[in-house]
Amino acid sequence: MAKSKALIIPDEIVMNKIYYIRGQKVMLDSDLAELYGVETRNLNKAVKRNIKRFPNDFMFELTTEEFKNLMFQFGTSSWGGTRKAPSAFTEQGVAMLSGILSSDRAIKVNIQIMRIFTRVRQMLMDNTELRLEIEKIKKKVDNHDKNMEVVFQYLDELLEKKENLEDRKKIGYEIKGKQKPRVI
Repeated sequence: MAKSKALIIPDEIVMNKIYYIRGQKVMLDSDLAELYGVETRNLNKAVKRNIKRFPNDFMFELTTEEFKNLMFQFGTSSWGGTRKAPSAFTEQGVAMLSGILSSDRAIKVNIQIMRIFTRVRQMLMDNTELRLEIEKIKKKVDNHDKNMEVVFQYLDELLEKKENLEDRKKIGYEIKGKQKPRVI
């Protein structure tokens, strides 16, 4: 029995389609449809046929204001593209989609998306744990010790810089030969 060829969508592409809306990590219906290789309207039809599987904490429609904000961020014309506010799927909603979409591509992409959601959650937990450990150390140190205060300020700045760098896309080019790729 031959192994099926793995679908390759770079993780960065999937990660860039995860948005933070209403305090939750979500993916939009149009982005999911693109990843699954289906039309957005067909994805939404499948969801409507199975609407009982998608309570408000699994999927919600963006408000007019949220939709306008997204259009502004993407540079989308108000005359073109979608007229209806998109649906946003939480991690649980994306997981539920796996039960209603059965193509090989949809299954493989859904597995990849779920792994990325897990990785993002782990990165956030690791960062939170690090911050909590630093706070514990801060409490143990005498508040009057200026040298330690400077060290903790520096650590806080490094954490903030690290968070900002993780959000950036890596760009660069590769020179043929023995040199390694240059990443900016």
